[in-house]
Amino acid sequence: MTSPYRICCRCIMDTTDPDIVFDATGACNHCARYDTLAQQRLIPPAERPARLQALVETIKREGHGKDYDCVIGVSGGVDSTYVAYLTHELGLRPLAIHFDNGWNSELAVANIEKALKKLNIDLFTYVVNWPEFRDLQLSFLKASTPDGEVPTDHAIVALLYRMAVKYGLKHVLLGVNVNSEAVMPRKWGYGYSDFRYISAVHRQFGKVPLKTYPHYSLPQLFGYMFLRKIQLVPILDYIDYQKESAMQTIQDQLGWVYYGGKHYESIYTRFYQSYILPRKFNIDKRRAHYANLVLSGQMTREGALSALEAPVYHEQGLADDRSYAIKKLGLSEGEFEAIMAAPTKTFLDYPNSFERIETAKKAVRFLRGR
Repeated sequence: MTSPYRICCRCIMDTTDPDIVFDATGACNHCARYDTLAQQRLIPPAERPARLQALVETIKREGHGKDYDCVIGVSGGVDSTYVAYLTHELGLRPLAIHFDNGWNSELAVANIEKALKKLNIDLFTYVVNWPEFRDLQLSFLKASTPDGEVPTDHAIVALLYRMAVKYGLKHVLLGVNVNSEAVMPRKWGYGYSDFRYISAVHRQFGKVPLKTYPHYSLPQLFGYMFLRKIQLVPILDYIDYQKESAMQTIQDQLGWVYYGGKHYESIYTRFYQSYILPRKFNIDKRRAHYANLVLSGQMTREGALSALEAPVYHEQGLADDRSYAIKKLGLSEGEFEAIMAAPTKTFLDYPNSFERIETAKKAVRFLRGR
């Protein structure tokens, strides 16, 4: 039987997440998780200046005498562009890394070029082997899971670690942050750190060997963290990160141009989130994004619900992206429609390292005193 529809009384998450749980007050598990992460990771306002200064001094000291003192990822989006801006303001010397997966919009490329030129930050771009990556993306489409962007997310982290090792650096500064990215149902986006899962999907549906695709295993991850002592630092959690003001800053200071939606700097992300997820999986990722902004006080609940009533993307854009994506992926209309009509699955339907990763996370939190 289908459970009755229900929505959280505090944020706007609802039963489109089949694993959602409500407490006696009507608040959901995503609210509880946000509260926990905020308590653990967000630095109290009075402590932020000193903690940020201490971090900057450590990064500069450990990067002294090297070409760079930290690594950052850049996509052309809000968070990564603001991280680049912040590192410049803090006097750091980052190397910017961009993973070109073949789906960059012209606007994303222009945003990256303008921002890094004005900030005088060097850029390394890794252009993925397109036949390999297309085959991996097709594998995830055929796997019929709602986490089809995992291949890109995993490769980005792998590249950041790889370049940190190459230049002997200890700090990778991330745009991931509690204020805008702490709410996401597990089954909507699991897997970016699970190469066993990625490999399993590719083995079942892929045809092209992954010879050059950037990746890392769990043992390699622990090697990066505990042997090489490379730290992934969510630097936006060290400041009062407000999405709208950050966007205004990079527009004014760097000539950055908005692209119409969260992560829509990528054509594939825009197509996946605005076409495939709503139509095949009944998932509107804006719900999770807006819920997060509600919980961090950057949006009212009423405003978030109102924003959800707007189309996820305009109809002509959806049609154009659909045609472009089908052609670029080498699919026929019939093949694409068969993918859309296939029964939906989740990462649990394929071999994965979920339990191992959860155990590892607990071990890391214990070792760090959390």
